[in-house]
Amino acid sequence: MSDDHVYLSLAEGHDDGSDARWAFGTGFEDPLHGVDSAVPEGVDAAELAATCLALGDDALVSAQRLAEWTTRAPELEEEVALANIGLDLLGQARLLYARSGHADGTGRGEDAYAYFRDPADFRNVRLAELPSGDFAFCVARLLVLSAWRLAHFERLTAGGDPVLAAIAAKGVKELTYHRQYAAEWVVRLGDGTDESHRRMQAALDQVAPYLGELFLAHDVRDEVVAVLAQVTEAAGLSVPGQRPLPGSGRDGDRTEHLAPLLAELQSVARAHPEATW
Repeated sequence: MSDDHVYLSLAEGHDDGSDARWAFGTGFEDPLHGVDSAVPEGVDAAELAATCLALGDDALVSAQRLAEWTTRAPELEEEVALANIGLDLLGQARLLYARSGHADGTGRGEDAYAYFRDPADFRNVRLAELPSGDFAFCVARLLVLSAWRLAHFERLTAGGDPVLAAIAAKGVKELTYHRQYAAEWVVRLGDGTDESHRRMQAALDQVAPYLGELFLAHDVRDEVVAVLAQVTEAAGLSVPGQRPLPGSGRDGDRTEHLAPLLAELQSVARAHPEATW
């Protein structure tokens, strides 16, 4: 299967009249429907499934945090922008969860991954699950996570699995915008008033201890550090060189913040399992 064919299949909608499940509204089925799900020769299926699961968890948890800005953003335009970024990440989570279920042989769908796993089973990086904080923290975290995820997705586009490569190629376009949006706000706040500068620097100080974990998960340090250096220099800010926090979300280490986030996210699906609408 060519990458072009996979990409077109990913972009197509499917409406066969079947009952929908909980995850993302009515009229949806397996988002990889019609795509050859066989794991290519030479690709480790277990490693592929684990990679897709972890990246899907990053996207889902990040999207849920961004959803918390609905009605809270400083301007309507920013509320819409953050909601759209969250929707991009939800779309990535759908595709990655579906690929994980194909690769690990269980056939589990997106609902099973999103709604019926406990916090200890998630493999997202811990920066994604921290509370929303103020708007400065929101854009600082978004800058770091989007720069890191973009660098990793760019590498995945040349990977051995054509399905994951196509998912990554689609994500690169979205993440490029996410990174640009966050960078513009970091510069605007850092180079703004004394108060906005103070808050923006404080947000970077909060993010800094979690950078080391990102580079353990995926070796894209040089790309991410270069982006942060360029943005913070333009904003008159700095990223402090703090000692990384021990542990890793990829290994199942969690903060106390993930459980309540998932409780809210999963509450309706768990109260009404197998429901259709």
